[in-house]
Amino acid sequence: MFRKFRWKNYNFMILANVFLIACMGLVFIHSANASFVVKQGLGVIMCFGIMIVVSLIDFNFFLRNASILYLLNLVLLIGVRFIGKDVNGAKRWFSLGPLGTFQVSEISKIIMIIVVAAFIVKNEYEMDDLRTLGKLGLICLVPLFLILKQPDLSTTLDIVFIILCMVFIGGISSKYIFRAITVGVPLFILFFWYIQTPGQILLKPHQVARVLSFINPSAYANSTALQTSNSVMAIGSGGLFGKGFGANTISNVSASEVNLVSEQQTDFIFSVIGEEFGFVGCLFVILCIAFLVFQIIKVARKSETFSGYLIAVGIASYFAIQSFINIGVATGAMPNTGLPLPFISYGISSLLTSSIGIGLVLNIHLQSKKY
Repeated sequence: MFRKFRWKNYNFMILANVFLIACMGLVFIHSANASFVVKQGLGVIMCFGIMIVVSLIDFNFFLRNASILYLLNLVLLIGVRFIGKDVNGAKRWFSLGPLGTFQVSEISKIIMIIVVAAFIVKNEYEMDDLRTLGKLGLICLVPLFLILKQPDLSTTLDIVFIILCMVFIGGISSKYIFRAITVGVPLFILFFWYIQTPGQILLKPHQVARVLSFINPSAYANSTALQTSNSVMAIGSGGLFGKGFGANTISNVSASEVNLVSEQQTDFIFSVIGEEFGFVGCLFVILCIAFLVFQIIKVARKSETFSGYLIAVGIASYFAIQSFINIGVATGAMPNTGLPLPFISYGISSLLTSSIGIGLVLNIHLQSKKY
């Protein structure tokens, strides 16, 4: 499981980039709600330790035990439905007492990346076979269904997009991609029509409201669209260079008697960045995340094994997709979902998942001979 590696081959550039992003996250969380900083800071220290440990474990160890990880994932997802903490009708968290809560669907992202990578490697030359794709679909369907029923539509879609990226890179024929688009577009239009009909059963009422408020924000200006519109207002008020650290009078709920931007330390952390540090600050954060994704892709391309390549691509997709969605929601470019900005938003579960992902990438780089 543990192998000896030469420290000179350790990718300290990725580690430094992650540390910079995490430190910026602490600054932004302090502005959003200072009461969360200490807990997040302790989480950063703990998760960096976990990241280093994971980086020294042969990533093939996780691939060889993909089936066990898959079963463990199912046990956690089923268990949270029965003994999980209920928050506003959703059961996504295990209560850890004074340590807070743990969101099971977060760790599912990394587990599914490993499981899908192991499957593609095992069926590398059969990925154009519909039966193989169907088998992969069934394997992924069970945990995705359990996450969807929590309910957690945003995380479900996030994992679906990650899996699609991995399957695309895994060598699926372009003809299947074309067919999927040909069938998918009409189905999406039909789905959009159906969820607006009375008695629809696919989405929860609040999920429908979020989609419709994105399409027609003026009709939901005082309800579902209020938080997003206020987030956009906060970002816009920052101008080019922002109002300065601690001057988030719009995105800071405590500075106003009205609830302008709730959950600003998690899902809407980007509104704090935009208001305090302006366009320049937003651009710097985006560039740091983009550089991290670029570094991970670079590790993937240098990987000596197809399995390492797939895992690194999956983790790069995880950071890219989730960051895109989080920023898209905060800027009004996407419907309100509920995904954190990796290493920046408050949340120990997200921090742990991101750290394990980076640890795997660091180990893949250690085993590459192309430095």
